[in-house]
Amino acid sequence: MSDQGLKELYIDELKDLYNAENQLVKALPKMARAAWSDELRRGFEEHLEQTKGHVKRLEKLFQALGESPKGKKCKGMEGLIEEGSEVMEEGYEGGVVDAALIGAAQRVEHYEIAGYGTVRSMAETLGESNHVSLLEQTLEEEKETDEKLSALAAQINTAANEREQEEKGEEATTEQGKKSKRVA
Repeated sequence: MSDQGLKELYIDELKDLYNAENQLVKALPKMARAAWSDELRRGFEEHLEQTKGHVKRLEKLFQALGESPKGKKCKGMEGLIEEGSEVMEEGYEGGVVDAALIGAAQRVEHYEIAGYGTVRSMAETLGESNHVSLLEQTLEEEKETDEKLSALAAQINTAANEREQEEKGEEATTEQGKKSKRVA
């Protein structure tokens, strides 16, 4: 009886992930358009294709279970995407907007990593060995994406900070020039 309860929870969690992935399929193109860095834009575009593959894998699991993937709204992903949308409306530019987008994307990845880790563990307990390998594949891809985002963040954050420091230096130099002219 407890396996039946766990199986129902497993299916519910898979539906949540399915909805989350579909929300992400709609959000990633917007994030790609908002990115200033070509590398970040390409990363979002590549992850969009990967995410479409995640949806297909989940559809395979539902087909094997004889269940429909529909019927659940992932409120967690909805909130994360809403926060990401707010970042795009803040008026940041250049590397700063890219840094903000990476932060939003990493929150999404961590959410997905937690979700896929949870369902993989459930699949193992339920003896769904075919599911385990598909879920593990997706979990590894989510972890790789997070690692790529971390590496890109190191570059983008450094460049954004250097540019900000340069701009402050230029402002200080201009201000000093104005003061020198007034004194003379």
